[in-house]
Amino acid sequence: MDDIVKQAMAKWPNVPHCYGWLALDARGEWRMRDEQAQADGQPGERIYNAALVQFINRNYQCDERGCWYFQNGPQRVYVELDATPFIARTDPQHCFVLHTGERLGIMNAAWMTEHGNLILQALDKIAQVDDRDLLQCLSMLTLDGKTPTEETFMAYLQTPEK
Repeated sequence: MDDIVKQAMAKWPNVPHCYGWLALDARGEWRMRDEQAQADGQPGERIYNAALVQFINRNYQCDERGCWYFQNGPQRVYVELDATPFIARTDPQHCFVLHTGERLGIMNAAWMTEHGNLILQALDKIAQVDDRDLLQCLSMLTLDGKTPTEETFMAYLQTPEK
């Protein structure tokens, strides 16, 4: 957490929490959800300002209930998650990097959802793979002990559960 955030929290300890205004989409993009977007159930406007995105990423954390928020000075801005708390992208040097810029690390487990989303776990981090990177992950997966082709993978996803 940034020092300036810690100082603001000490100076104003009783600022009410904020809900509904910030979202993390399934591609790891922060979205600002104004009143109109909230009322219409829209995802909100993508935040493009690099300094603001980095500030949010540095001050993004989980509370004691397991709810994710961005500590914006003295105020907690709770995040609406489209998927998991982290979104992973493939990286040639580090295998996977989270939307926050942090390395995912060594994976403990991986799952495929019924919608074809790949979920990864590394220690205490759970991340959904950005759908644009899913094909790059095929060579890392096995299906019945073999690396699936795109065709066998798609056939597997379309097979109803038994």
